[in-house]
Amino acid sequence: MNRSLIAAVVAVAVLAAPAAPSLASEGIPGATVRSESGKSAADRKARFEQWCQDNPEKCREAKAKAQQRREECKANPEKCRAEAQARQEERFKRADANKDGRLTREEAQKGMPVVARNFDQIDANKDGVVTMEEIAAARKSRAGAGKGKGN
Repeated sequence: MNRSLIAAVVAVAVLAAPAAPSLASEGIPGATVRSESGKSAADRKARFEQWCQDNPEKCREAKAKAQQRREECKANPEKCRAEAQARQEERFKRADANKDGRLTREEAQKGMPVVARNFDQIDANKDGVVTMEEIAAARKSRAGAGKGKGN
């Protein structure tokens, strides 16, 4: 993967995160997800701003691409949700090492770090594994909790 593509992926993720937290956690096909555990939004923003100072042309391209994507999603939110769901399902399948349709904590740590960080909250029936249904329910619950709070 070339540097400009990686930079664009990072920029899109950073710019999209405040607007759509559930989508930001879904990942981008082919991208490697690095855990941001312990990093504040201010830290991520500062790193992005530094990257923009170091790479102004790439930064403008990344911001334009992110803005275009936001406009596309605003015009057709169902399509964006379907694409995000498909990405989530693909990441789940890749992370599910034994292909049993369930993720252990270890599988989540290796393939879905956001799920791993929130494993106990997502594992609704406390059986030590999470399913796509539990992940979807947790996302829906989180999205519902944000309504009415100015989000």
